[in-house]
Amino acid sequence: MAIRNIVKHPDPILREKAMKVTKFNSNLHKLLDDMKDTMYPANGVGLAAPQIGISKRVFIMDCGDEYIEAVNPEIIEFRGEQFDNYPEGCLSIPGLQGNVRRHDWVKMRAQDRDGNFYELEVDDLESRCIQHELDHLNGVLFIDIADKVFPAKEEEEGV
Repeated sequence: MAIRNIVKHPDPILREKAMKVTKFNSNLHKLLDDMKDTMYPANGVGLAAPQIGISKRVFIMDCGDEYIEAVNPEIIEFRGEQFDNYPEGCLSIPGLQGNVRRHDWVKMRAQDRDGNFYELEVDDLESRCIQHELDHLNGVLFIDIADKVFPAKEEEEGV
């Protein structure tokens, strides 16, 4: 396990659509473990593989309730809207935050590190985090879709 460098905007990999994971093996397990080792010391609540320079459809998150690994994730259902209850930040765009309109509740379908499918229903901050990380897998950054972008408070830089 290792701490990886976090790719910063405007690195072009942040604008690419990440590739689907087809091999569920020790390389994927190492990637997930390295992402976890990278996210926590950076004070993030989510991290997508492109943010460490790997074009794979993988993200991790921990908004305080539980640690989640998502491989080939997709939102299969959503409802409601949230806007300014949590300003978004990003480990790849330090120093900025933004107000982004997101669904208040989502149902995600993904695979775990061994390829097993699961579904997860979340709301509030967890919903926002899933949508933010999925955007990373599609080459979209919060600054692209924010209604307003502003300087981040130092203690609130990650989503």
